[in-house]
Amino acid sequence: MLSVLRVHLPSDIPIVGCELTPYVLLRRPDGSVLPDDVPESTLIDGCCFVRYKWYRIQSDKKVAVCSVHPSEQATLQCLVCLKAKIPAAKSFHCSPKCFSDAWQHHRALHDRATNAGNENGTEEEELFGRFGSGLSGSAPTVGQNPNLNNGTTPLYPVSITERNGGETWFEVGHSKTYTPTADDIGHVLKLECVAIDSETRNPIGPVNTLLTSRVIPAPSATPRRLIPVNAVDRIGHLDLDARVASPGTFTVLSYNILADVYTTNEVYSYCPSWALSWPYRRQNLLREIVGYHADIICLQEVQRDHFEEFFAPELDKHGYEALYKKKTAEAVGGACALDGCATFFRRDRFSHVKKYEVEFNKAAQSLTEAVVPSAQKKAALNRLLKDNVALIAVLEAKFNNHGTEAPGKRQLLCVANTHVNVSQDLKDVKLWQVHTLLKGLEKIAASADIPMLVCGDFNSVPGSAPHALLAMGKVDPMHPDLVIDPLGILRPASKLTHHLLLISAYSSFARMAVEQQRRRIDPNTNEPLFTNCTRDFIGTLDYIFYTADTLTVEIQLQTKGEALTLQGP
Repeated sequence: MLSVLRVHLPSDIPIVGCELTPYVLLRRPDGSVLPDDVPESTLIDGCCFVRYKWYRIQSDKKVAVCSVHPSEQATLQCLVCLKAKIPAAKSFHCSPKCFSDAWQHHRALHDRATNAGNENGTEEEELFGRFGSGLSGSAPTVGQNPNLNNGTTPLYPVSITERNGGETWFEVGHSKTYTPTADDIGHVLKLECVAIDSETRNPIGPVNTLLTSRVIPAPSATPRRLIPVNAVDRIGHLDLDARVASPGTFTVLSYNILADVYTTNEVYSYCPSWALSWPYRRQNLLREIVGYHADIICLQEVQRDHFEEFFAPELDKHGYEALYKKKTAEAVGGACALDGCATFFRRDRFSHVKKYEVEFNKAAQSLTEAVVPSAQKKAALNRLLKDNVALIAVLEAKFNNHGTEAPGKRQLLCVANTHVNVSQDLKDVKLWQVHTLLKGLEKIAASADIPMLVCGDFNSVPGSAPHALLAMGKVDPMHPDLVIDPLGILRPASKLTHHLLLISAYSSFARMAVEQQRRRIDPNTNEPLFTNCTRDFIGTLDYIFYTADTLTVEIQLQTKGEALTLQGP
């Protein structure tokens, strides 16, 4: 008989709002195994299908979840938090060591609660997150989020299926996927899969079950603030629905989203597996990106399938048109070309005029043919072919910059989005890629008087040769990065120039009078202390450069994930 052989979840720790999609394998009566995951509602061998049921296992005993390690059960609670009216979910810890290790952050909650002066609930939610309780065991409520679909109808009716030894099973879903809700926090979920005869509707094999860990709340992000560069008294929380009213103003966001293929447990062993799972990360990324309400979005490390199946259709719902350039794959084959650069823009703010695709591999082949001796061509290509790309979009503004442009004149904008090679042993390649991109942008600038943005992950720290070329328009001939030039492609150093008058948008922070913001800027480079933070590296690699003769910065976002408001001249 047909039977369910295996049921597997990418992560056994469910998170509120993160869809659970099991991987299901079936065994045929002859012993052969269906090689692929079984889609929902698929008729198998013309006679069977798989039925799915999800349950919430709810104990009569109340359970508290640790505020630091949400997959662990809490064993102690901070009474000061309760007195300060801090949401209860923030007061629980799983061990004395957990409480001690988190004390600095925890004490900050006490101080912030005191300073807040017990303001209204909206402010408390801003400070402490949206989950008001870490206790489970209360009676369930139905349909807290009307956008969740855990069955054939948007709101699946909860029914008590079984009660056994102090546990109650609530049936919460009957489709293959299930999205945990706030009602599930602290509870174990159970999935039942069984093959069903399509004619008799009776089970034809054993039921395969899967139990998850306790459902945890999605961690809430710290609120970010928009910082007006020339009006520091207007500092305030990001207004998700706000639009910059002054004419000729628009916003741009640049973000390396970290492709799922790179989020291995080996590289990010210090992160819990549920935090690395793509279903969890993609929802957070989308929520954050949409929340910035940027007019132009430049993303790096976007996998092709994620672009086509998730980001393009989801951002289309929010009024964005999408452009994409996948990495090339001449170096080691197509398997490596899994991600690329994606640029989105609001249809009501801009229209697409032209798209340029920069493939550094093609430029490397042309360079090698022109200047590298035949005996060195193979070695040169091995060094230069790294599959990196850039995506350049020429857009036309649909809004007017009153008082600065002649009526009827087209207002164009050139937006470059790139991801430069990551290897620290290839400083010559990084610099050559940046120089190649800038020379291409100079050609576009020569054909039209057009403001420019150069966005992306340049994998280059402030003060490096690529950063100097971008920010200063040239590289000092004595720069230490120029020592590494085995192919001679950087000589003479006098050719490493451009005339685009680019300025890093972050440098505006250095001019601000607010000390809190200036402390986040390196006084030697006028760049942030970091845009990338991992266990092994903390530093600045990501930038938004703009042409200072045609654009000015009005507003910046407080921390990494650059969201800027730019004003035409």
